[in-house]
Amino acid sequence: MASLPLFPLNTVLFPGMTLKLHIFEERYKLMINNCIEANERFGVVLIKDGREALGPTATPYEVGCSAAIGEIQRLPLGRMNITAVGQRRFRIKGISRRQPFLLGEVEFFAPAEDEPELIHRYSRLLRPLVIRYLKTLSSSEEASIDPEHIPKHPRAISQLASILLQADSAQKQELLEIRSLSRLLQTLVEIYRLETLLLPVKLSPPGADFDIGPFSSN
Repeated sequence: MASLPLFPLNTVLFPGMTLKLHIFEERYKLMINNCIEANERFGVVLIKDGREALGPTATPYEVGCSAAIGEIQRLPLGRMNITAVGQRRFRIKGISRRQPFLLGEVEFFAPAEDEPELIHRYSRLLRPLVIRYLKTLSSSEEASIDPEHIPKHPRAISQLASILLQADSAQKQELLEIRSLSRLLQTLVEIYRLETLLLPVKLSPPGADFDIGPFSSN
C-alpha cells in the first residue's frame, strides 16, 4: 500500500485524463505545494457526502485515481491553477485526518485482463461505437474526427471511451470501480450502444412549438 493525499471533487478522474484545477483553499494550497516540492502525486476522489469547498472535508468514494501535476500557474495570495493528468486507479484502505486534508492509505489496481476472448470481442465492438459517437459530437461542433487516431488496443480504447463519455458522475464512478477489463469493455459497449442512439436526439434543437414553461429562480 501507499500513502496519497486526497482531493475530494465533484469530478471522476480516469487514467490518461487531463484535469484543470483552481487551488484556492488553504488546505489544498498546502497539499498541492507539498506534492510539487516532493514531486509526488495526489489522489482525486469523487465526493460521496459533503461539499467540495469551504467546509468540513467531504467524505469520498473508496475508488479514485492518482494524478500527476503538470502545468502550474502561480497566482496572488498563494492561489494557483494547475493541470493534472490521471495515472492509476486506487482503492482507499484507510484515511488519516491528521493533516488539514485527507491522507489515504491506498492500494493501486488496474482492470484485470481476465477473459481474453471477451476482451477481444468487446474491444472490437466498442471502437466503431466510439468513432460513431465522436462523429456525432463533432458534427455539432464543426470539428473533424480521424478514425485512425482511435486506438485498437483493448485497454487503450476502454480508457479513451471512459474519458470521452458524456455521463453523470455516478455512472463514471461505476466505470472507474470495475476491476475486470472484459466487464469494463462490455459495460462500455452497452452504454455506447444506447448513447449513439440518444445523442443525435440530445443534440437536436427543439422545434419552434416546443415550450418548456417558465424557468425557476435557481
